[in-house]
Amino acid sequence: MNLKPWIVFLCLPFGALAQPARESALPSLAPLVESVKGAVVNVDVQAASARSLREEEFFERFFGFRHPGGLPGREPLRRGVGSGFIIDAKGLLLTNNHVVEGAVKIRVRLDDGRSFEGEVLGTDPLTDLALVRLKDVKGRLPVVKLGDSGAMRVGDWVLAIGNPFGLASSVSLGIVSALDRNIQAGPYDQFLQTDAAINPGNSGGPLFNLKGEVIGINTAIVGGGTGIGFAVPSNVAKALLPQLEKEGLVRRGWLGVAIQDLTPKLAQGLKLPVKEGAIVSSMAPNSPAQRAGLKPDDVIVEVNGEAVSSAASLTRVVGMQKPESTVKIKLYRAGKPMQLNVRLGTRPDTEPSARPSRTPPPSAEQEQKSPHLGLTVQDMSPRLAELLSLPRHGALVVEVHSGSPADEAGLAREMLIVEANGVAIHTARQLIEVLSATPSKHVVLLRVQVSGKERRTFLAALEMP
Repeated sequence: MNLKPWIVFLCLPFGALAQPARESALPSLAPLVESVKGAVVNVDVQAASARSLREEEFFERFFGFRHPGGLPGREPLRRGVGSGFIIDAKGLLLTNNHVVEGAVKIRVRLDDGRSFEGEVLGTDPLTDLALVRLKDVKGRLPVVKLGDSGAMRVGDWVLAIGNPFGLASSVSLGIVSALDRNIQAGPYDQFLQTDAAINPGNSGGPLFNLKGEVIGINTAIVGGGTGIGFAVPSNVAKALLPQLEKEGLVRRGWLGVAIQDLTPKLAQGLKLPVKEGAIVSSMAPNSPAQRAGLKPDDVIVEVNGEAVSSAASLTRVVGMQKPESTVKIKLYRAGKPMQLNVRLGTRPDTEPSARPSRTPPPSAEQEQKSPHLGLTVQDMSPRLAELLSLPRHGALVVEVHSGSPADEAGLAREMLIVEANGVAIHTARQLIEVLSATPSKHVVLLRVQVSGKERRTFLAALEMP
């Protein structure tokens, strides 16, 4: 399920309050609340109009309509309210990046009535974390401790405290609903999911375990469904805090590879003894991966002793390493295990962007069809190659039938097939001949290139019907 169109930050007034099955099943949480709520703060932000315009675009992207604070031709919203929590008596507090992004003035209000001006020390948009320092602190500040989010299990009780709709120090109870959720909000998604009520204004607030330790930073909710909220794990925050405080940003390790998930069908085609991992599709020129000897179709299964189950997990594991550090990578190449030492680089902050469809309709003499696969391809021409920024040889996909084997393999219009089962493909007819010669129930490994600002290559496993 792709949740991305429904993920909403500080937008929908939805949430769910999970009640214990019986009143006697859990003692009163009042002592716990009293011990921690003083460190939970209201974060009032005034932001420049440019930030407000970006916020409108953000909401439109994730929710399908413009943020109510501003529409074209009207004065954009310049004020927002979120939550945060104090983690150091010096006046350091954690909140979400999207709460303080573009802030020109921050006012932080404590539960005891005190208020301070705040300044942003560091932000990390990729994990939606921000570190804020309170100015001119006088007297003692209440603090809370970051706990071990890795120790949480599905079904553990959690407590959320924040300022939903400006209602200061609101408390909600729930459980951990799921671990390591990828909601496609960024490359380092590994959210804790909870059914504790989280609403607009809760963003940046803490999610506590029953020891009074913060195990998550409340970040997002799912629009249209109650009781589905997400929090950044505390272990992620603990790992990034030193850089946020000292440098104001996060520098991440970088391999310089394009990767994809290892699926059971791909594992079958590659003749691997494992079913989880990350396949190296291609490498950036002179990247750490290329210098270390990584090759396309290598399947990475472990980094520094930590298992790699998917492309996303490899991105997270490498991203948590320090640039210029050396990591041990375990992988499979041509079905055989091996190990490489790789000195990481620094992740560049660039993301590929999509290009609009511009493929002209195929000519009848170029077109080749495989009805039982639901696939139509054509020869690549110099004109098409220039239009799509793709190689001049291969079989260009011009049509894929919904629900067909080609569709299930992930093929789509404008993809260029350049290899099938290790055989270089130069024409559409050549591809159809290779596919026709493959026995039923066998998997054909297709090397596919995708047009875009940065050309991407991946493997597709096409199972013959």
